Amino acid sequence: MKHLHSGKVRDLYETPEGLLLMVASDRISAYDYVLEPGIPDKGAILTQLSLWWFEQLADVVPDHIAGPGPDARSMLCRPLRMVPVECVARGYLAGGGLGEYRRDGKVSGVPLPEGLEDGSRLPEPIFTPSTKAPVGEHDEPISYEQVVEQVGEETAEELRRITLAVYTRGAEIARERGIILADTKIELGWDSDGVLTLGDEVLTPDSSRFWPADGWTPGRAQPSFDKQFVRDWLMSPESGWDKSSGNPPPPLPDKVVEQTRQRYLEAYERITGRSFNG
Repeated sequence: MKHLHSGKVRDLYETPEGLLLMVASDRISAYDYVLEPGIPDKGAILTQLSLWWFEQLADVVPDHIAGPGPDARSMLCRPLRMVPVECVARGYLAGGGLGEYRRDGKVSGVPLPEGLEDGSRLPEPIFTPSTKAPVGEHDEPISYEQVVEQVGEETAEELRRITLAVYTRGAEIARERGIILADTKIELGWDSDGVLTLGDEVLTPDSSRFWPADGWTPGRAQPSFDKQFVRDWLMSPESGWDKSSGNPPPPLPDKVVEQTRQRYLEAYERITGRSFNG
């Protein structure tokens, strides 16, 4: 197979038949750095969770899956012409969205009510797109009007509709399993027939914030089943890392690696109802 691309956490190959083999590594990234060491089984957990979610979303949006890959961490996909926009839906206020709200009362240009806190539930889910930055650079929030300028009104409306539909379905299923889907990012592209299609991964702990519903308390950072745990350690005094220094983060301690793996594993098993066997 021909190697096409390696991203922060995935490697992409082309098969002789013209399909793509997407391989999820155990690499983990945060703050635009690939961290060391990786998280054991992370690639297989994310791939198997994505495949499960693609099945649950089959009546919401078509996807790029052409079949399973040769191992648990890979999947065969149809090539897509990717939309140059990161499609994000938020049902709760956290992360970069919280920072925007505190600055100007809006997220990606969407005005929100006063008095919201870290972890607050929004009146309704909102579409909060961002730029799709090159590797090593940071995605920046953009307004819906800027998406219209970039891809046209018809496509922008479809991006918003699909993103919110995926979030809504995902949030319903997660809630049944005692998990809040706070926000998620999806990748969309056009297939060979020009149909907007769901690509990459979907509703994983790398692309979404998952919170245990029984621990949700607005006004503070929420416990999570995603890589927020790693971000929190990096920003803690224990890591000794200064994000503004320009220096790469330190290696992750064994306990952080193991606890991160457990969070990914619990997300998979609680959401799918399946035992992970690699």
